[in-house]
Amino acid sequence: MSETYRVEMTGITKSFGGVHALNNVSFKVRAGQIHALVGENGAGKSTLVKILSGAYQKDKGQIKIDGRVVNVSSPHMGRKLGIGMIYQEFALVPDLTVAENIYLEHLGSKKGLINFSKLYRNAGELIKSIGFDINPRSVVGELSVAYQQVVEITKALSENARILIVDEPTAVLAPREAERLFEVLSKLKEQDVSIIYISHRLDEIFKIADMVTVFKDGSVTGVVAPADVTTDDIISMMIGRKLTAMFPERQSRIGEEIFRAEDLNSGKKVRNVSFSVRAGEVLGIAGLAGSGRTETARAIFGADPRDTGKIILDDSVLELDSPRDAVKSGIAFVPEDRKEQGVILSMSLRENVTMPSLWKISGRTGLIKKTREKKLTRYLIKKLAIKAGGTETRVADLSGGNQQKVVLAKWLGADCRLIILDEPTRGVDVGAKVEIYNLINELAENGLGIVVISSEMTEVIGICDRVLVMREGKVQGILEKEQLSEENIMRLAIGEK
Repeated sequence: MSETYRVEMTGITKSFGGVHALNNVSFKVRAGQIHALVGENGAGKSTLVKILSGAYQKDKGQIKIDGRVVNVSSPHMGRKLGIGMIYQEFALVPDLTVAENIYLEHLGSKKGLINFSKLYRNAGELIKSIGFDINPRSVVGELSVAYQQVVEITKALSENARILIVDEPTAVLAPREAERLFEVLSKLKEQDVSIIYISHRLDEIFKIADMVTVFKDGSVTGVVAPADVTTDDIISMMIGRKLTAMFPERQSRIGEEIFRAEDLNSGKKVRNVSFSVRAGEVLGIAGLAGSGRTETARAIFGADPRDTGKIILDDSVLELDSPRDAVKSGIAFVPEDRKEQGVILSMSLRENVTMPSLWKISGRTGLIKKTREKKLTRYLIKKLAIKAGGTETRVADLSGGNQQKVVLAKWLGADCRLIILDEPTRGVDVGAKVEIYNLINELAENGLGIVVISSEMTEVIGICDRVLVMREGKVQGILEKEQLSEENIMRLAIGEK
C-alpha cells in the first residue's frame, strides 16, 4: 500500500509569455514535516507554492491533498482546503489595526456589530502564543517591517491551516525573533501541520528542515535530507557550480574620513548617534529589530526629520531636509523595503535605473537624450547581471533578487560619495548575494564610503571593516575587524558588556 502524502504535486508545468517557470516538477510533503524549498531567484520556488495556494493556475499537472485530487482554483479555495500562505511581500492593510488585519477575512462575516473587545483580546492572545508582544490595537502601517512580518505570520496561523507555506519569514527578523518563529514551527509540526519553508538562509534550512527540494531554472535538481548533505552540496545543486567563497576578499585601501554624523537625534529611535566613515571603508550597523538602525539611515538621508545633530560630507556641513537634498549632496540610500521605497514597480527597468541620473542623460534643454539613456541602462544591466527580457521590462515582472539589483543600479549610475544599504541581500539567493558583495567591494575600491545595515551577523562580519552596534536608539559600541564575532556583536546588541 503506497504512502499518502499531505501534499503531492505531480508533473507541474507553468509558463509565462513563452518562458518556462516550471517544467514537469513533482513535489511531496508529509504531514508533520518541515520541507524546505531552495534555489536562486527565478528558479521556480515561489511559482510552485503560488500554484499550490491558488494564486496561479498550472498549465499541466496534478495536485493531491491527503490523497485526493483537488483543483485549487483561487486563494479562497486554497484556504478552504487548509492551505495558509505567508508571502515574502506583505499582504496587509496599513491603515487597519493589527487585530483587524489578523481577522480581516472574518470581519462582517456574521450579521450584527463587530465585537472589537473580543477581536483585540483574541488577537493579543494569538500574538503572545507565538512569543511576541505587539499591541493588537496598533495601526499596522506604523509598525516596523519586522513586526509587520509577525502580523503576517499570525494572520496565517489564525486560519488553522493544515498546510503552511512560509516564504522568507525571517528575512526581517532578528536572531532571537527568528528562534521564536522556529519554536512556533516546531509546535505546529508536532500538531501534524505540514510546513513548506522557502529561505535563502541555508543555515536555517539545516537547522529546522526535515527534507529539502532544490530548484534550478524551473526544474528540481535534488530532493535530500539535510543530514545527508553539506551546504556546498546544496549550493552546487542550486547554481550548477561550486561556490568557492561566500564573502569575497577585500582589496580596497581605506583612506581619510569622508563622512561624519555628530549627535544625531530623530524622535525616540535615534538618540545621540555619532559615527564616521572613511573612503574605501565598509561600515556595518548591527542590532536587534527596533534598535534604531533603519531610523538612523533615514534621518541621515532626509527621509525622517532630524531634531538635532550634524551631517558632514567631505568636510562640508550639509543641511538635508529631504532625500532630494541628500542625493544632490552625494548620499544614496537603498531602503529595506524595496517594493515600497526602492523601485516603482509599474515602470520599466530603464526608467527606474536612470531616475537619479537624469542630469547625466539630459541635454542643455533638459530633454532626455535617448542614446545616452540606453547606453547607461545597458551598462548597468550588464554591470549587475540583471536578468530581464530587455530594458523595457516592467520591474514588477522581475524576480526579487533582480528587483534588488535594480535598486542598486540606480545609485551605481548616480556618482554618490556615500551609499547606505539597508538589508541589501534580504530575500536574495546565494549566487546573487555574492554578486552584491562583489559590487560593494568594487564601490569601496573606487573610494566610496559604504554603510551596510544587516540583520545577518555572518554578513556584517564577512563584508565589513568595522561594525557599529545599536540598542534602543543608541550606539552601544564600535567593533574593529579583529574584534568581530557573533558573540561580541550580540553582547552589545542586548546590552551586556
